[in-house]
Amino acid sequence: MTGFLTEFRSFGWPSRLLMINQFGINLGFYMLMPYLAGYLAGPLGLAAWAIGLVLGVRNFSQQGMFIIGGTLADRIGYKPLIVAGCLLRTAGFGLLVIADSLPAMVIASAATGFAGALFNPAVRAYLAAEAGPRRVEAFALFNIFYQGGILAGPLVGLALMALDFRIAAAAAAGVFAALTVAQLFALPQRKASPTEHGTSVLDDWRTVLANRSFLLFAVAMIGSYVLSFQVYLALPLHAKNLVPNAETAVVAGVFVISGLIAVAGQLRITRWFAKWWGPGHSLVIGMLVLAASFIPMAVLPDDRRAGQIAAISALLVGAAVLAIGSAAVFPFEMDTVVSLAGGRLVGTHYGFYNTIVGIGILVGNLATGTLMQKASDAGMPELTWIGLVVIGLIAALTLYRLDRAGRLQAPKSLDAMTPA
Repeated sequence: MTGFLTEFRSFGWPSRLLMINQFGINLGFYMLMPYLAGYLAGPLGLAAWAIGLVLGVRNFSQQGMFIIGGTLADRIGYKPLIVAGCLLRTAGFGLLVIADSLPAMVIASAATGFAGALFNPAVRAYLAAEAGPRRVEAFALFNIFYQGGILAGPLVGLALMALDFRIAAAAAAGVFAALTVAQLFALPQRKASPTEHGTSVLDDWRTVLANRSFLLFAVAMIGSYVLSFQVYLALPLHAKNLVPNAETAVVAGVFVISGLIAVAGQLRITRWFAKWWGPGHSLVIGMLVLAASFIPMAVLPDDRRAGQIAAISALLVGAAVLAIGSAAVFPFEMDTVVSLAGGRLVGTHYGFYNTIVGIGILVGNLATGTLMQKASDAGMPELTWIGLVVIGLIAALTLYRLDRAGRLQAPKSLDAMTPA
């Protein structure tokens, strides 16, 4: 704990505020979102297609609009986008308090999603610019606050949901209202560099699309996001298959293990990887760890081989290894995006990056869900986990080849190295 506080205090006030802000963002978001589908199906009585529409609109309005948020961050400045995003999410969650129809729910979900598209690229670009050469350490600390919010949010939300969904929604809106005020008055303004003014939005986008190394890296990192996202998809479904009457407890265990590893081990994991391998090799090794996390479940895919306890243990071990791999990859991944951007149009690069991996997550989840169903019907559930291992190995090989070719390093051209 002392080491964490020392590291935290070593950064400037803007960096520390951004980290605390991210904890608050995830706290408020995860207080509500895990329970939204149940509320839509229960008290509101919406059909399954309507629930899918509400959740799908939220996801699309965030993932599909990251490019807009990143571009605006570079043109207007990082602070206005962070404040606007927090304010819009306050309004979105506030609308959920009173919404009782499908159109109102769709509007509220769109608002909460677009809010994320506004502040996410801006927060990362601001932190990267503020941290300078200490970007890896800054993003390691940032991930601790990020995961801490994910860990605390559902627990707080669960307590509030025992009272009423609308109380939870109002509390979440209150969290984002407080964040809006804090960012508005306490966060210094940070504008894009003068070299980025005078160009059109299309020129900025062409600059990003011409950055071949960046695009190749973004595509390679889709594998990391597909694997990491299985904590929300494949692992809960697997828990339901193993313990149909107590899957909630097992899923809670998965999230607690993941959160504790990220919060308690992030700094140690980052320092160890940085000491032994450096950025490029750390991404490759971290990806291999992500791939290896599904091996226990490939070996024990159900309770027929060694019993239910062994199968549940394999699931929890896999979740722990998955959390270690995610913690290893994240700081170096965020640092590499800035390096490949050459310090220019960082927000726009983050916007494109998030959109690319978001599309990859969508395709990957559809493929994973389909594979799980097919494998189960064929009586070979291990095929799902073997498929995920293969995805990780392909991504690791791609990153290795990019690293060997020098494509994970900052561009050499003088223009590309203009600082933001």
